[in-house]
Amino acid sequence: MRAVRIEEFGGPEVLVPVELPDPVPGAGEVLVRVGVAGVNRADALTRAGSYHRAGRPPILPGLEASGTVVATGPGVSGIGVGDRVMALGAAGAPGFYAELAAVPVGRLVVLPDGVGAAEAAAIPVAWLTAWYTLRRLARVAEGETVVVHAAASGVGSAAVQIAADAGARVIAVASSAAKAAWATGLGAHEAVDLSALPAGEPAEEVLRLTDGRGADVVLDTVGGRVFGQSLRMAAYTGRVVALANVALESSTVDTRDFYPKNASVQGFQLTNLLEHGYDPREDLSEIAAGVAAGTYRVPVEARFPLERAAEAHERLEQRGNRGKIVLSVAG
Repeated sequence: MRAVRIEEFGGPEVLVPVELPDPVPGAGEVLVRVGVAGVNRADALTRAGSYHRAGRPPILPGLEASGTVVATGPGVSGIGVGDRVMALGAAGAPGFYAELAAVPVGRLVVLPDGVGAAEAAAIPVAWLTAWYTLRRLARVAEGETVVVHAAASGVGSAAVQIAADAGARVIAVASSAAKAAWATGLGAHEAVDLSALPAGEPAEEVLRLTDGRGADVVLDTVGGRVFGQSLRMAAYTGRVVALANVALESSTVDTRDFYPKNASVQGFQLTNLLEHGYDPREDLSEIAAGVAAGTYRVPVEARFPLERAAEAHERLEQRGNRGKIVLSVAG
C-alpha cells in the first residue's frame, strides 16, 4: 500500500512516501480503506520529535480518517464490509497516512448520510476534543459565557459551534481580524482580535466585554503564557480547561488569579482518556448526527494529496488556516 512515513525527526521534509505491506485485521479489528486523513497539530509535533507519546521513527502518522470497511477480523460485529466509517487512531500506533489501516472496532463509527468524507476525517480529534471538554468536563450551560482561544483552529472552530448550540454566549479569541470575523460567522457572539491589542493579551478585553465579571468557561487550546491569561479572565467559580501547549513553552501562573474566585482548572488529553477506557463512539455518533442535520459545520480549508503531506504540514505550521487541513488518500 502507499503511505507517507516519518523516517526521522525533523521538518516537513522528513515525511517520505513509501510502499508498505497491507495490514491484516486482527481480533476485534476492522480493515479500512482510507479515503481522507485528517492533519493535526499532534502529527506535526510527532514529526518534530516533540510529542512524548509517539515513539521513535519510522512512524506512520495520522490520528483520524474516514474511509470504507474492506474486511473485518474475528469477533467484530455491528460493522460490515462496505460501511462508510470515521476512525480514531492512537499515538504510537500505525496511523492513517496510508491507503489501509487496521483499526479497533471500538474506535470506529458508521457515518450517517449527509456527512462527507472530508468532513468525517476532520471530526474524530478536533471535534471530539471540543465536545468532551465543553459538554463533559466544563458542562457548559445555557446562558453562560465561554471564551475559546485560537477560535479559527480545528478545535476552536468546533468549540465555537458546540458552545453556541448549548445556548452559551461565545467570545472567540483569534490572532487576526480576518480570523476573528470568521469565528463570528461560525456563531461567536463577540470576537477578540489579538493583533489589535497592544500586548496581544486578551484578558482585559474579555473582562471589558463581560463588565468585569469574566467567563464561566475558558477553553485554552494554546498554553504557554496564554494559560495565565485564561486564569485571569475566568469568572467566580469559572472553569478553565487546558488541553494543549502548542506554544511549547512554560506557563507562568499567579495563583491569585484563580484561587480567590473559587475557580477550577481541568486538564484534558484525548490520548490519555482513550487509554484509560473512554469509549468515544457515543460522542462521535452524536457529533456526526449534528453535522448530518446541519447543526454543525465542519470547515475544511485545504485538501492535499497524500504524497504532498509535507506541504500540508507546512500549511498547518504557518498557522494561517481557518478550520481543518486534510489529505486525500484514495484515488
